[in-house]
Amino acid sequence: MVTMVLWVIFALMTAAAIFAVLWPLGRGPRGLGGGSDLLVYKDQLKEIDSDRASGLIGEAEAEAARLEVSRRLLAAAEPPPLPASAVAPARKPERRRAAALAALVVLTFGPLSLYVALGSPNMPGEPAFARVKTPAGQESIATLVSQVEAHLARNPNDGAGWEVLAPVYARLGRLDDAVGARKKALTLIGPTAAREAELGEAETAAANGVVTAEAKAAFERAVARDTHEAKARYFLGLAAEQDGKSEDAAAIWRALLADAPSGAPWVGFVREALARVSGASLAVAGPNAGDIAAASNMSDDERRDMIRGMVTRLADRLHGDGADVEGWLQLVRAYVVLGDRDKAKDAAADARRALGERPDAIKRIDDLVKGLGLEG
Repeated sequence: MVTMVLWVIFALMTAAAIFAVLWPLGRGPRGLGGGSDLLVYKDQLKEIDSDRASGLIGEAEAEAARLEVSRRLLAAAEPPPLPASAVAPARKPERRRAAALAALVVLTFGPLSLYVALGSPNMPGEPAFARVKTPAGQESIATLVSQVEAHLARNPNDGAGWEVLAPVYARLGRLDDAVGARKKALTLIGPTAAREAELGEAETAAANGVVTAEAKAAFERAVARDTHEAKARYFLGLAAEQDGKSEDAAAIWRALLADAPSGAPWVGFVREALARVSGASLAVAGPNAGDIAAASNMSDDERRDMIRGMVTRLADRLHGDGADVEGWLQLVRAYVVLGDRDKAKDAAADARRALGERPDAIKRIDDLVKGLGLEG
C-alpha cells in the first residue's frame, strides 16, 4: 500500500514538471498591445467633455485636448511590430511540437534511467532511522571497540574505560594495545595485586608466551601485594621453568596447589604444569595416561631420559614436517627447560628455514628467542 502511494506521488510530481515545461511551449506569441493605456485615454476624453459641460474650459481648448488624447489613443491601439524571437515560433509551430516532445521524453525517462543505472531498485525499503542506527546487540565488535576508543580519545583519564577495553584487545589479538591499556588502567586507577597480574599476563601474551623481565616484575609486585594471587604465582612458576629452573617451578606450583580453594577452576591447569616439570609430561610429545603413571614411579634420571625421548620425537616430527609453528616454539622452550641452550638456538634456526615463506611465524620464533635470551 505504501509503495502504491509513493508511485502515485511520483507520477503527480512528474506530471507537474512536464506541465511546467510544456505550457510555455504550447502557447502562441503573446499580444504586446497596451490594453491598459486605451482605458486611460478613454477616461481622459470623458473628463474633457465633463469639464467643457461645466464651463471649466472653452470649446477651443476642449477641441485641442480631444485631438491630443485621440492621437495618443490611436497610437496605443495599434500594436507595434513583433520582434524576431516572437515571430519565429508563430511561423514554425512544428519546432514547438518537437521541443515539447523532447521535453516529455527527457523528463519522463531521464530520471528513471539514471535511477536504474545508479540506484538500487531492488533494495527493500527501510526507515531512515534504521539506516542510521544499527539495532542494539547487532553492532560488530569492531564498531563497539571504535566507539569505546572514541570515548577514551575524548576522556583519556578514564581508567575504568581502559580496564574494560584491555581484555577485548587481547581477545581480538591486539596484544600490544592490551598491554598499553593495562598500563593506563593501573596508572589511572591505582595498583592492586589483580591489576599487576593482569598486566604481567598481557605482557607475556604479547611476547608469545615468554615471561619477559617486565612481566616477571609485574607478577612479583602482585605477589608482594597479595601472597595468594594465584595468577601471578602460576606465571612466576612458568618464568622459573623457562629459565631452566624446573625444581623452582615445581616448588612454586606445589605451594599454589596446596593453597588452592576448593573447586578452583585453575587447579587442573596447574597440575598439568607441575607434571610437566616433574617429568611426568613436558607437553611437547603428548604423553598418554600410561606415560604419566609410569613417570610417577621413575627416578629423576629416568624421568629426564623419558623427557629427552619426547623432545627427540618432537624434533624428528618437525624436521619431517616443519609447518607446525607451535611445535617449533614448543621445541625451543623444551631445550631451554632441559638446559640445552645450544640445541634451542639450533632448533630456532631450523624453524626459520622451515618457515621461510611465513614471515608472521618467523617473527614469533624471533620473539621467543629474544625473550629466552638466546640471541647471539
